[in-house]
Amino acid sequence: MAFASVNPGDDFFWIYSPNLRGFQESIIWRFTLGLCWYLLHLFVTLVHAGSSLIHALVCYSISSGLLRKYWNLDLSNLKYLGIVVDSEQAKNTVKIKRLLHWLSSTGVKNVILYDMEGVLKKSIGSDHSSSDSKNTHFEGMVIELLSFSDNKEGVAKAASFLCSKYLKSNPAVSDRVEPVFTEADMDDALMAVGCGGPEPDLLLVYGPARCHLGFPAWRMRYTEIIHMGSLKTMKYGAILKAIYDFSKKHQNYGT
Repeated sequence: MAFASVNPGDDFFWIYSPNLRGFQESIIWRFTLGLCWYLLHLFVTLVHAGSSLIHALVCYSISSGLLRKYWNLDLSNLKYLGIVVDSEQAKNTVKIKRLLHWLSSTGVKNVILYDMEGVLKKSIGSDHSSSDSKNTHFEGMVIELLSFSDNKEGVAKAASFLCSKYLKSNPAVSDRVEPVFTEADMDDALMAVGCGGPEPDLLLVYGPARCHLGFPAWRMRYTEIIHMGSLKTMKYGAILKAIYDFSKKHQNYGT
């Protein structure tokens, strides 16, 4: 309970202030919550910094040859490797070619290279032309170049193909009856219009966002996705570690 004194002339009057205590408790409560939030944020920041430091040390040890087990890669389960690069970072052709050179040195044979805006199609595709309009070659690897436009075009063509096929096979069906298409129907349609393709077993993402940046969803149903950070700070040891860790995992596929 708190009081405030007022002195009109020579007399003293004590006036009861019921809101003062509640105001003080509110300040203390807000301070406590702010302190807890700050400590939690500090803890998460320290854990993230420690994890990043340990990862950097491990990658450096792998690159320098101190951890030799990561150099003995089993690629039997890695038939296709997907690489997703942020379009802004994909403009760094030197980094892209160095990344492809590193992948070639690990023994990878098939790479699916993707960026949203099609920057890689213009840079890598023009430098290493091939008779195949979709694939190119680099240091013994077959590289498929994709962009987000392939998604829209593929879905549109597949939808048109399915509708045409449905109308031809069911000419007497009323317009009010909605056709039902399964996932298998969509896969067959994508393959029929030339927009299908192999699914990458492992997908490495380079960029600020921790997502696949629009990589064709129908081609990554069982794909392992690993965020590798920025392309500017890519490390050879990080690539070896990602492929090595993938080779040691056991994947269960549903039916």
